[in-house]
Amino acid sequence: MKQSEVKELSVAELREELAKSQQQYRDLKMAHAITPLDNPAQLRTVRRTKARLATELTKRELD
Repeated sequence: MKQSEVKELSVAELREELAKSQQQYRDLKMAHAITPLDNPAQLRTVRRTKARLATELTKRELD
């Protein structure tokens, strides 16, 4: 998810997407610990998406 897409989401949608991203990251980490992923770059992509969502959510809460 790109930053421009994140900015278009509402606060409720941000929270929902953040929860999904956190769960997806946990699942990928567990799968990678058991057997290596075909594309380990997925971990980085999901982690960065999670960070974008959290940053935007924090920014909006402070405003």
